[in-house]
Amino acid sequence: MNKVTKTFQWGRHQVTLETGEIARQADGAVMVSMDDTVVLVTCVAQKSAKPGQDFFPLTVDYQERFYAGGRIPGGFFKREGRPTEKETLTSRLIDRPLRPLFPEGFYNEVQIIATVMSSNNEIDPDIPALIGASAAVALAGIPFDGPIGAARVGYSNGQYLLNPLVSELPQSQMDLVVAGTKDAVLMVESEAMELSEEVMLGAVVFGHEQMQVAIQAINELAQEAGQDDWDWQPPAKNDALISQLEALVKEDLKNAYRIHAKQERNTTISELRSKALTTLLPESGNADTENHIKTLFGDLEARIVRGQILDGEPRIDGRDTRTVRPITVRVGVLPRTHGSALFTRGETQALVIATLGTARDEQVIDAVQGEYKERFMLHYNFPPYSTGETGRVGTPKRREIGHGRLAKRALVATLPKPEDFSYTIRVVSEITESNGSSSMASVCGGSLALLDAGVPVKSHTAGVAMGLIKEGNRFAVLTDILGDEDHLGDMDFKVAGTDSGVTALQMDIKITGITKEIMQVALAQAKEARIHILGIMKQAVPHVREELSSFAPRIITMKINPEKIRDVIGKGGAVIRALTEETGTTIEIQDDGTVSIACVSGDAGELAKKRIQELTAEVEVGHVYDGTVLKLLDFGAIVSVLPGRDGLLHISQIAHERVNAVGDYLKEGQQVKVKVLEADEKGRLRLSMKALVEPPVAPAAPVEEGV
Repeated sequence: MNKVTKTFQWGRHQVTLETGEIARQADGAVMVSMDDTVVLVTCVAQKSAKPGQDFFPLTVDYQERFYAGGRIPGGFFKREGRPTEKETLTSRLIDRPLRPLFPEGFYNEVQIIATVMSSNNEIDPDIPALIGASAAVALAGIPFDGPIGAARVGYSNGQYLLNPLVSELPQSQMDLVVAGTKDAVLMVESEAMELSEEVMLGAVVFGHEQMQVAIQAINELAQEAGQDDWDWQPPAKNDALISQLEALVKEDLKNAYRIHAKQERNTTISELRSKALTTLLPESGNADTENHIKTLFGDLEARIVRGQILDGEPRIDGRDTRTVRPITVRVGVLPRTHGSALFTRGETQALVIATLGTARDEQVIDAVQGEYKERFMLHYNFPPYSTGETGRVGTPKRREIGHGRLAKRALVATLPKPEDFSYTIRVVSEITESNGSSSMASVCGGSLALLDAGVPVKSHTAGVAMGLIKEGNRFAVLTDILGDEDHLGDMDFKVAGTDSGVTALQMDIKITGITKEIMQVALAQAKEARIHILGIMKQAVPHVREELSSFAPRIITMKINPEKIRDVIGKGGAVIRALTEETGTTIEIQDDGTVSIACVSGDAGELAKKRIQELTAEVEVGHVYDGTVLKLLDFGAIVSVLPGRDGLLHISQIAHERVNAVGDYLKEGQQVKVKVLEADEKGRLRLSMKALVEPPVAPAAPVEEGV
């Protein structure tokens, strides 16, 4: 064993990178420790590419082990199952900044596995996993333009926070993760509480500056313990074949990219690609030659589209760089849902549905850090028909989970507090058409669906996707990019927010990074587009629907004395069970005495509320109650004045005249009015009926004459 360790101070945290002791058969293996959170990250690369491989097969798997938090998984099998949403999102978070740093033409399979071995609940393992992945790839010696660093940035009281603790994030106005190389930013993922573009840009710059210490430590570790660099050269380009291809299809391809309709354009391009393969592929050609021609065809597409934009020509669909595609909005689309909206922007369309539920509908998440609940869910579905294709329908893929989380980040800042709106909320975005930025359509449609459902959100929320074309010192930022512009461009920069500021930001760079100046231009242009989209949304739906859908549950919230909770629940739950069956409601009681009554009928909810008030009411001396005679005794009767509160009506308190037999005046089950005369220290009640009736007046004595 040749263990090598590098330690550096990162704000208030101490980070240690270790290699050479664990997982020594991997090409690169690093144990990253950040305080008590420990992540093992490995990298293995195949020495050669598979025959006919035409893409870079990078796989990133982030996995959390429950033993890391001292927990045993729930469920029957008692072991970790399929990846959780957190694991999937972190895998994407690692993949996105690493992928663009592998050289073009490198098709060897690379697998990165990050395993959380120990978890300090105050340190999210995603940043240590990102640092470890960068270090593992750097140690492996494979072609790579890194290393990268990463940092989490918070914002509170006008100050940026480096890698804030998990317990500090609820008070932070921002949760931003930024990754990049020594010279440029590659990836940003964030949510914010309506912050300005200047504050968001400052956070990215701050995070990039602070991550330099991590990049330096990785370089030192790789220099001391890394494997020798691979002797790999990119495949040589066939200039003669490129000239033949251009002569054959270049002009037709230019004309194809002037066709505005996506399906017609794609059909024409596909025909030109087939023509190129038929003409240029020799009879003895193999899969590698075919893939090489396809790659050259893709390069020609990129040169044409990018060149037209940089030369100031119209974009693929005829727009300039700042124009948003035509937008139409319709709400109340589906009759039985609680809220629905159809948002269409060009050839991208989202049908978004909002559903309201009770506390029982909250999502229970079993995580390494412990079990917790989510009251707001947003799910994104991308069926193959949305792009005119066939494909698999089933478990959501990583892309769908990532897009859904981005839309959720954008909307969560505008949601009402639980104490103001106690519903569980689920939003589902069905992408029915797609040609660029369907996640941002989900943000706009989701905001409209919440408004249609009667959720008192703070404001309308909209999102837009920005693109970038960069060649040397020339660049163009594109507003509301198409799918082709995303594929052939250098950046996918999504910004969502309200009139007041940014609520979510996601950036992925396909080149080696962008500068602060380019980001500044992109943010300013995105704000201009967002304000335009918000104006259209407000015109269509000016405010929140005043009444909930008739199909949505009504939730009545009340507060009771926590000591009275047992009276509402009853022995073995008998009281609350009878109450829900009688009223047809769903009743949830929290430990602090908050009671939520969910019902479809308002009358049923009010009845349940009244019954609970009676069950928990305190008996007051001197008050009059409608009581029920429970039992007759020789010396009086037992009368119930409130549920669970009985008192003694003594025979002497039934009437003003002498009572010989209680049964002459009362019967079991009879409703009587009684007044509480006394409650002793044990809570026993003394009742009276005669106190409610004036005593009879004795007849006046005859007045003697003369007196």
